[in-house]
Amino acid sequence: MPASQPRSRARDRNNVLNRAEFLSLNQPLKGNQEGRSSSRKQSGQAGPAGAQNSSPKERRQSQQLPEEDCMQLNPSFKGIAFNSLLAIDICMSKRLGVCANRASSWGGARSMINLLGITGHGIPWIAGTLICLVKSSTLAGQEVLMNLLLALLLDIMIVAGLQKLAKRKGPYDISPGLLDYLTMDTYAFPAGHASRAAMISKFFLNHLVLAIPLRILLVLWALCVGFSRVMIGRHHITDVLSGFVFGYLQFRLVELIWMSSNTCQMLISIW
Repeated sequence: MPASQPRSRARDRNNVLNRAEFLSLNQPLKGNQEGRSSSRKQSGQAGPAGAQNSSPKERRQSQQLPEEDCMQLNPSFKGIAFNSLLAIDICMSKRLGVCANRASSWGGARSMINLLGITGHGIPWIAGTLICLVKSSTLAGQEVLMNLLLALLLDIMIVAGLQKLAKRKGPYDISPGLLDYLTMDTYAFPAGHASRAAMISKFFLNHLVLAIPLRILLVLWALCVGFSRVMIGRHHITDVLSGFVFGYLQFRLVELIWMSSNTCQMLISIW
């Protein structure tokens, strides 16, 4: 026993971990434990007190945030389908905007495409209808021209109102021209030129006796006027298609409120 004690003491002296600078590795610090325990107690006490002191509005917002995140991460099928179709529409409209500016692939034909668009503008059609109405001498011709003038005015008002409601911009940042400002055709949806061309072509097909080649040319003219607006970058494809639909609906509206020959003669006499 006496011999073993000096040996154990010598072993403890030779152990590196028993030195003063390494004592902190073997023994936990009391100050750190006390600090941790006190901080845990304080946080535990502050938690219920903070929850009680927080207003009901804050608690409601904290409960609603996960639900909003879930709604954003899990959108509805209708929202996904609508956004996908909208992205396809924008992409295809940008690809078909071959005359959007001079640097485009068909930039040299921009003037010709603009001239084709002018043939579907409202101001030239209203001016031409008024001139023909003044020179017309038959009651049937005056009746048709008065109703055509009514259809043109309705088209401008309806398209301007729909564009103000939608306020959709075109695929390219192209400012409207002077004639567009006169007819309030400053936004993209629906395309005013397309609705006007569809309405006029349907009106002429119903109320004028035309040969088959002329009827085909009239339909082709309406299609070219509508899609020329896509080529110069003023409208999307869906704007033009919706314009065709609205043009047909406007024609049906004019047919419902068709002015008789007596009404037209009374209006002409007042004018």
